Amino acid sequence: MTAAQWLLVLAWAGVTLYALLGGADFGGGFWDMLAGGTRRGLRQRRLIEHSIGPVWEANHVWLIFVLVLFWTCFPTVFASVASTLYVPLTLIALGIIARGAAFAFRKASTELWQLRLFGGAFALSSVLTPFFLGTVAGGVASGRVPEGLARGDLLTSWWNPTSVLAGLLAVGTTAYLAAVYLTGDARRSHDHALAEVFRRRGLIIAVITGAVTLGGILVLRDDAPRLYAGLTGRALPVVVISALGGIASLVLLFVRRYTLARVTAALAVAAVLWGWALAQYPLLLPPDVTVARAAAEPPVLHATLVSVIVGMILLVPSLLWLFSLFQREHEPDGGVTRTS
Repeated sequence: MTAAQWLLVLAWAGVTLYALLGGADFGGGFWDMLAGGTRRGLRQRRLIEHSIGPVWEANHVWLIFVLVLFWTCFPTVFASVASTLYVPLTLIALGIIARGAAFAFRKASTELWQLRLFGGAFALSSVLTPFFLGTVAGGVASGRVPEGLARGDLLTSWWNPTSVLAGLLAVGTTAYLAAVYLTGDARRSHDHALAEVFRRRGLIIAVITGAVTLGGILVLRDDAPRLYAGLTGRALPVVVISALGGIASLVLLFVRRYTLARVTAALAVAAVLWGWALAQYPLLLPPDVTVARAAAEPPVLHATLVSVIVGMILLVPSLLWLFSLFQREHEPDGGVTRTS
């Protein structure tokens, strides 16, 4: 493999980690929105806050990592996407900022109107941000981002059937991941009633997301035939793995095997992302911008690859230690477990 290919694999690994970790945090905001009134939803919101609180900002490191890698190693792709899709990308940035500010301000607020205001902002931005992330992915995957500065249509590049489908799937997937993770967190804190609440919600959102996925097959066939051909061709084994992982997680959630359900749900989501990558490879921007064509000069690629490897050696063990600490940390009063 070339340096460009290795860096692309590492960047896509970063995308996967952001989807699995940051995505679950966004999904927590989705359930925060549906938790109910201030008093009725207190226990649910407290669990969500404890679940995402310790490491939620750290999860955005993966998004920054991916952006920097594409900016440095595939500058043509970065410039084309950023200039054509600047509308949804701007909305994503505003959503992340609003979400972070609202989450912090709500924890420090005491007035009821403030709690409602910041809670609403946190929940709404947690839904809209993954939706617009999905529209960006749909625009690239469907070949609506041509090479060059702002050469794509500023509206239809991200507001089209494939992008809307990808946005809806992003919201549904993040909500499902959060529900699966929260069931385990609730059980670990010995709150079996709350675990049942998120178990039922996870089953419901899984059925809805599955129905959207099945309907999306027809959308891709008509709106993104190149992507459809790739997914039903060489990427089909990975798509099958994703489907089997999703079914397995649904069954495990139904029978209350929450730890295993986490693993299979994460596998299902990761397989979707890698299936897309395999279906589109070697194209970064369909129909003609390949990895080799978009890659930076070899000295830049080699220096970046060495830097990334050194950074991984320093960062990954620390993150694993951080996650393990919060997976087993309990509140002094015996309440909710603080986990990622």
